[in-house]
Amino acid sequence: MSGPTPVLSDDRRCFACGPENPHGLRLSFDYGDGVANSTFVAGSGFGGWTTIVHGGIIVTLLDEAMAHAAIASGTRAVTARLEVRFRKAAPVGVPLHIEGRLEGRRGRLLTLTATVSAVDGTLYAQGRGRFVADDGSSG
Repeated sequence: MSGPTPVLSDDRRCFACGPENPHGLRLSFDYGDGVANSTFVAGSGFGGWTTIVHGGIIVTLLDEAMAHAAIASGTRAVTARLEVRFRKAAPVGVPLHIEGRLEGRRGRLLTLTATVSAVDGTLYAQGRGRFVADDGSSG
């Protein structure tokens, strides 16, 4: 076997995308070249106030979209830094479009962006992150 063994492994129980996590978001992404897209409908259990999605869930959607954009570019990576700008409260119970995009790479450091928006294009939140590629080392 050549090269290091990846540290990141998929146990299918990820809070954001694990299909076997009964309490998770169960996101499923479509991949393009460095781009990942998904749709999510937040039920009332993911609300912050009565009718809006909790900000922590929005941040999770952005983070996961960026991680999957890294995967779409052929790399597994973990979050090193994440900046979020909330634009408008996202309503519970309506489809949210999530898109992550690889913006650049320098060595093991990836720069990614993501958005959460309505199907009609209304922007709810945007994020920018720096991720570190998994090179197989555990420390």
